Amino acid sequence: MAKEKLPVHSVQELRKMLKDGQYCRLYVFFGEELFLQNHYLQQLKKALVDELTESFNYHKLTQENFDIRDFSDAVESLPMMAEHTFVWVDDIDIFKLGEDDRNKIQQTLADIPDYCTVLFTYETVEWNPDGRYKKLYQTVMDNAFQVEFPKQEPRDLIPWITRHFAANKKTITPDLCSYLIELTGGTMTALAGDISKICAYSGADAIVKSDIDAVVEPILDVMVFQMTDMLSTGQYAQVLQKLQLLLKMQEKPIAILGAIGNHLRQLAAARVLLDSGESYQKLSRLFPRTPDFACRKLSGACKRFSHRFYKRSAELVLEADRKLKTSAPEPGRLLEVLIMELAQEARNG
Repeated sequence: MAKEKLPVHSVQELRKMLKDGQYCRLYVFFGEELFLQNHYLQQLKKALVDELTESFNYHKLTQENFDIRDFSDAVESLPMMAEHTFVWVDDIDIFKLGEDDRNKIQQTLADIPDYCTVLFTYETVEWNPDGRYKKLYQTVMDNAFQVEFPKQEPRDLIPWITRHFAANKKTITPDLCSYLIELTGGTMTALAGDISKICAYSGADAIVKSDIDAVVEPILDVMVFQMTDMLSTGQYAQVLQKLQLLLKMQEKPIAILGAIGNHLRQLAAARVLLDSGESYQKLSRLFPRTPDFACRKLSGACKRFSHRFYKRSAELVLEADRKLKTSAPEPGRLLEVLIMELAQEARNG
């Protein structure tokens, strides 16, 4: 019999719960969109803990100070001059604790007092409940309100970006919102920082593309996408210029090569799927960490290269990876050679 999966709730469900003033005893927050995760963490804290009594009733435990006894004491501590206590545990994989600690935390989580709310958040540690530890797994299953915060789609981000510019008395078009999403990778954390920089830079009421280009540094994946686009249209010198820019930005050569290889694999997969009559939605399922809008772009770009190109590019990237990890004295030069070889393969069709 297959192990029952822990139920995962949406951000919308959490929002409604908090709006209605309903709170659980145990929450688990995880997912890529850390901006939203932190937003709802603060909402919970604000609702449950009074600023005047925060030092008594709010407890934060991290990898630096986590101790199972301190955690249990915090959960069991009565609130002082308030109705609630709030215990926040950040980046602790409870399924990887030692056996004694797992048993203790299972007992604590199974009997959280009515006055206490416990929140586990996962940012750098993956939340991956391990069904082999049946009692702890079942306790989490029975008690946790588990919320995933996925990266948001452009249809949700564009109004959010527009509101943030409006709060700074600036206007921006939907097309420029989409451009900003592509450059930053579409995380709210990155967008929030870049929106502030753009507003500080621009002296006009209306944001223009040059304002964005002046202060926003494209992420590695975006620049690699631009490089493959240039390869497909014969802009080989510009591809080398992009590579030089990445190196000047102090991106590690191994990271650049990894991004190139990953992007070419995604393009090849998109080509195979489309040639088989599948839609880009199948690609979204194949690459769950790739946003929907990026899968649509992959589907549009993949037919610019032949199947032969994808086969040879995989061989070239693999050989470059071997050299980079063994004997390459000039990693930047090795990447330049790879780009020239890919350009030649693109010319050959």
